[in-house]
Amino acid sequence: MERAIFFEANRSSRAGMIAVGTVVMNRVESEQFPDTVCGVVGQRGQFAPGVLTRPMDSSALPDVREAAIAVLRGERQPRIENAMFFHTNGYTFPYDNMHYVLVAGGNAFYEKRKSHLVTQRVPPPPIERANR
Repeated sequence: MERAIFFEANRSSRAGMIAVGTVVMNRVESEQFPDTVCGVVGQRGQFAPGVLTRPMDSSALPDVREAAIAVLRGERQPRIENAMFFHTNGYTFPYDNMHYVLVAGGNAFYEKRKSHLVTQRVPPPPIERANR
């Protein structure tokens, strides 16, 4: 958990760190993904390259560690709800099945929903930012 939060949100707000951890736990609890944190985080192409192997060296490490422990003890970012995906905020994609629920810590978090067959590129709507 600590590694996922570190490589995806270490320069983030606490809300952003907890949101990344919440997505990881949502995936662990889903039948669509592995049933362990390491299994989820280690899936190819899902998290930052080298997430399980690169060294972690930052003054943010104590905050990252605290957030990881909080998530493992049950804390969740409530606005994430069932979302299992995120990407860097500011990126746009041509898919119409991305329902954005939160922007926090430089990431946009979303749920995948049924496509409505819209063919235009739709940027994420403005979302109330979590600043905790």
